[in-house]
Amino acid sequence: MSRRARREPRLNVAVLSGGVGGARFVRGVVDVAAAAATTVVGNVGDDVEVLGLHVSPDLDSILYALSGLADERRGWGRSDETWDALETVGSLGGDDWFALGDKDLGLHLVRTEALRAGEPLSTVTARLAEQLGVATRLLPATDDRLRTWLDTPAGTFPFQEWFVARGHRDEVDAVRFEGEKAARPAPGVLEAIAGAELILLAPSNPYVSIGPILAVRQLRDALVRRRVPCVAVSPLIGGRAVKGPADRMLQRLAGGTSPAHVAGCYPGLIDALVVDEADADDLEGLGDIRPIVTRTLMSSRDARRRLAEVALGAVPA
Repeated sequence: MSRRARREPRLNVAVLSGGVGGARFVRGVVDVAAAAATTVVGNVGDDVEVLGLHVSPDLDSILYALSGLADERRGWGRSDETWDALETVGSLGGDDWFALGDKDLGLHLVRTEALRAGEPLSTVTARLAEQLGVATRLLPATDDRLRTWLDTPAGTFPFQEWFVARGHRDEVDAVRFEGEKAARPAPGVLEAIAGAELILLAPSNPYVSIGPILAVRQLRDALVRRRVPCVAVSPLIGGRAVKGPADRMLQRLAGGTSPAHVAGCYPGLIDALVVDEADADDLEGLGDIRPIVTRTLMSSRDARRRLAEVALGAVPA
């Protein structure tokens, strides 16, 4: 056999991801594992209708990250964005609480038109990815309506109202998912999980980013039946969230912010947990879950790649 023919086998990877931190991690995984070998299953519990448009914030964060269009400074949305349309909406007394940039609006207009014409979200997402030059397969967890609701001392709110309009200031007593009983995996999701040699749970909020994906029963059952390693990456560093309310939610709903509390969000679903060096002395209570200690802050492209390499290295040689 020639040297050229003696290639390393390609590792097929399935990543379950929310937006922002998850999207950055996905970018690192694709840089290491290659786009064609990676399938991303994205959260749709955050989806929201704004000004008559269907917005899929987590899917879009992943699309923008993989296409190189993401605004790295803000951490969300598109780079070099303008806001003329939103300013006009506000000046006319319309709802401007959800920040939609002009370039971002173009994507939402195309998606909404296709959905109203009867196309499923998975088909629309695949076409948008192709148009943006994204070779990685991106699938919504479900084409069915699935929405995250939060029970708080101040009342019950849909996710975006709680997170954006109210600045996630309200403590969370419970999380529930409207439509979870009827939600079926989008086409290709179960096949991606069955064909993966490694399954990764991105460093996203376990309750409101990964939780809605796992609320799709057949998808969760497929993870339970897996025959390959499933590795989660903790979204916390030193017990604190880099951004967002994950640490507050874990403290209130799970009783703490240690690696064991993170792992407890995924009972029977993971074999290893990647944690930051700042949590290396707080690994008690993980049971059979193997801790993998590394630097997890994705402050640069090299840092994203290093974290992805560590997670991908969980597969035995």
